Amino acid sequence: MSEVAKFFAEVQDNLDGLRADASVRQATLDWVAAIAPHNYTYNFTWLGRPVIQFPQDLAALQEIIWDTRPNLIIETGIAHGGSLIFHASMLQLLGNAGRVLGIDIDIREHNRAEIEAHPMFERIEMIQGSAIDDAIAGQAAAVAATAERVMVVLDSNHTHAHVLRELELYAPLVTMGCYLVVCDTLIEDMPAGSFPNRPWDKGDNPRTAVDAFLKTTNRFEVDTAIDAKLQISVAPGGYLKCVAE
Repeated sequence: MSEVAKFFAEVQDNLDGLRADASVRQATLDWVAAIAPHNYTYNFTWLGRPVIQFPQDLAALQEIIWDTRPNLIIETGIAHGGSLIFHASMLQLLGNAGRVLGIDIDIREHNRAEIEAHPMFERIEMIQGSAIDDAIAGQAAAVAATAERVMVVLDSNHTHAHVLRELELYAPLVTMGCYLVVCDTLIEDMPAGSFPNRPWDKGDNPRTAVDAFLKTTNRFEVDTAIDAKLQISVAPGGYLKCVAE
């Protein structure tokens, strides 16, 4: 066995140990609950733009993009645009002609101006409208039809009904071997009432939508190795790999 193979065999042992250690998972959930009131995910930027994610998930996304080499990444939910910039920079590193398509019901003018002024903007297209509007989803499908390898990230409205409809509309666009990433499944692991000013909560969130969606398809499976690796993630159970045409 080569030294490289030995290293990755050790990593697999690490992941197996983490997957089986319930105390580590509980410690992670306790930590997430403790930092939630401090808006921890708002504290980071990517190439100058706020990126509302755990850094651990950005590490996982770059691994996925490098390994699967999509040439189109569709993301619902734009906010400040940090994730769009992140995806575009990863495609830039791949060296292909990859594009990023962002969809948001409300692209605020100050955010649009900053995104359009960014060096990565040449790879980015934005559509304003609800991701579950059939006409908007149709525009995304038309763009996806021009790409060979398509990845999708869902990160907009986090209610069960909204995410389930997004899954119905955008999962068919994901190509074999690429990923469908559903953000904020972590809501299901948080104490009830953790989001008093939001329409989502325990029992009504992206995780419940993923669970319902997976009962209807054999095209996707949860990449549990990513969950074991990250531990700290906004998307436990939300990294779905397309395993069938």
